[in-house]
Amino acid sequence: MGRRLPDGQRVLGDHKTFRGFISGIIVGTIVGLLCSYFFSKNLLVIALPASFGALVGDMAGALLKRRLQIRPGGALPVVDQLDFVVGAVLCVSFFSSISTATVLILLLVTPPVHFLTNVGAYVLGLKKHYW
Repeated sequence: MGRRLPDGQRVLGDHKTFRGFISGIIVGTIVGLLCSYFFSKNLLVIALPASFGALVGDMAGALLKRRLQIRPGGALPVVDQLDFVVGAVLCVSFFSSISTATVLILLLVTPPVHFLTNVGAYVLGLKKHYW
């Protein structure tokens, strides 16, 4: 929507769209619902807030990168790997209790899985950068 901060810098860049945001929530929620069918009925309660929170966390990371003047697609280690996890955990915590162990596992497991997934996408030519 072309929103700008007081210094004139855009809040989010061209790579963040309403279509992507809504699609991400829909697909994330569907995946969460499918997982609930196979694993636990508890996931029904968290599928939508987790999807929403992950996307809001990603947008917060994008805003931080923009404020630090990191170009689109540029790396910001740790933030790139955890912004969506933090957003999802915060959103889900309003609807369901999350154990400290679960949060720690997510924080420890996500970065290497995220990195390896990105390297795989880079090797397959699906991404321009390995991060």
